[in-house]
Amino acid sequence: MKKHVTIFRLAILAAAIGTVCLATTSYALNAYPPLRTGANQDSPKKGGSPASSAKGKLSSADKTFMMNAAKGGMMEVEMGKVAAQNAQNADVKKFGNRMVTDHSKANSELMALAKEEGVSLPGGKSPGKWKSDKDYMDMMVKDHEKDLAEFQKEAKNGTDPDLKKFAEKTSQVISKHLQMAKETQGKLK
Repeated sequence: MKKHVTIFRLAILAAAIGTVCLATTSYALNAYPPLRTGANQDSPKKGGSPASSAKGKLSSADKTFMMNAAKGGMMEVEMGKVAAQNAQNADVKKFGNRMVTDHSKANSELMALAKEEGVSLPGGKSPGKWKSDKDYMDMMVKDHEKDLAEFQKEAKNGTDPDLKKFAEKTSQVISKHLQMAKETQGKLK
């Protein structure tokens, strides 16, 4: 009898774990749905050339942009986590949390584009340390100024329509981050 009860409990536990896994997967798919870029279509996009919609036909400048955006985005997430946990100032913690949220979303979109184009993006690395909240915010202002220029350049001069659209959309977010970083930086002594 004891053996049957144990087996029954294990079956209930397995069902519960399966339910949690399905719910988590469903949430992830709804939170970050795949991009509807059309990059996997066999025919060219309306107004586009066959080369611009073919898989793996990114220019070297577009690939470089993707690589740099991936590295920068992952760095923003990791440093944002550290800031959210370790910053002394509440505004700096809030900024760190915002970096994690927004850059995680952008990173997911970029990974989807890279997968469609057959580009392998670099992995993340551990974040650097900073001496103070002001040091972090100074770094964030400088970094977002540089990133904004790169994303705007890609949005204007890129050759892949999907990547240009991503760069345009993300540059608007980066612009907001830059404004927030400057405001937060101004509050620190």
